[in-house]
Amino acid sequence: MPETAVPSAVDELKFRDPAKARALAAALGKVTREVGHAPVSVMHVCGSHEQAIAKFGLRTILPKGLNVIMGPGCPVCVTDLPEVDEAVVLAQDGKIIASYGDMLKVPGTAQSLADAQALGGRIEVVYSAAQAVELARDTTDDVVFFASGFETTAVATAAVALGDVPPNFSILSAHKYIPPVMEIVAEMPDSRVEGFLAAGHAAAITGWKIFERFVEKHRVPVVVAGFEPLDILAGLVKLIELVRDGTPRVENMFPRCVTPDGNRNAQRQLWRVFRTQGGRWRGIAHVPNGNLRLRDEFAHLDARSRYPIDLRRLWTHAPSALTQVCICGEIMAGLNAPENCPLFGKECVPESPVGACMVSSEGTCKIWYQYGGHPEL
Repeated sequence: MPETAVPSAVDELKFRDPAKARALAAALGKVTREVGHAPVSVMHVCGSHEQAIAKFGLRTILPKGLNVIMGPGCPVCVTDLPEVDEAVVLAQDGKIIASYGDMLKVPGTAQSLADAQALGGRIEVVYSAAQAVELARDTTDDVVFFASGFETTAVATAAVALGDVPPNFSILSAHKYIPPVMEIVAEMPDSRVEGFLAAGHAAAITGWKIFERFVEKHRVPVVVAGFEPLDILAGLVKLIELVRDGTPRVENMFPRCVTPDGNRNAQRQLWRVFRTQGGRWRGIAHVPNGNLRLRDEFAHLDARSRYPIDLRRLWTHAPSALTQVCICGEIMAGLNAPENCPLFGKECVPESPVGACMVSSEGTCKIWYQYGGHPEL
């Protein structure tokens, strides 16, 4: 079938034009009906996409037959309990823990970093890896940068590691790598996902060609999209066209920032400092090659190598009954929605989160709590 004609999101670099949004929504409704079955289910793997979808009310104009699922695109949410526990233990041992603000309330086995801070631990919120280095320069105490995020923030951490850092600075890496978890989602027996909307900022680093092997293996299309409303709508139109036509390939709908090969210099820095390692993502599964850990050459900066971290002191605590009810893992895997969790908006709210999905500004539950999930306007 011929491709649906849609307005370009790059005309005059206007990305919030109501008329173009309506035209894209109409095109999306048309191509969704042409798929021939409902619902058509696609997944994005980026908290920034979910933020934009919710903030701008895009689900109010999505066709009824289209289900846009948020996958494991929140790095804070998938930080596993033992990783949080490591930071808590280091704080208990007198280290200054520098981390992004979203990490503070992420529950560990017994405590979050906020809990450790309330008990006297020194926790500092930073906005960049470079700021954590400056914090270390301003003190003689040991500073551990609890580093989280996907490829985009991992590159910034790598740049710091390759620079001139003071001897009292180290890194506790909880960085994650997105492509392997897409494999996990695609292979889940209950997965309904027929295509993926990939994050434009990560692809700006990796390039869009990185998804070609995934597409060839799983026979589902991938479309790279930006984060403005028209970026997302245009990306969805292209993705559903590929689903309709049974054409598994990669399309780049974010050409102003993303190239086939990405940022080669950033990639060199990333892989000079980090290696992939298998590890558990909270609530999802063991993800082969899903964690980014410092290479042996950077052991002098690796908090796991520099300091003894005895987690057993925290593992005597049984998880709370509420934690066992939380369905955060199913939500991040795209198998369920916040509105189906019995804790959502009741026992679990941003002020006292039970699950990690309610902690981060990129977590599905917090976004839906703040903006609403499927508003009816």
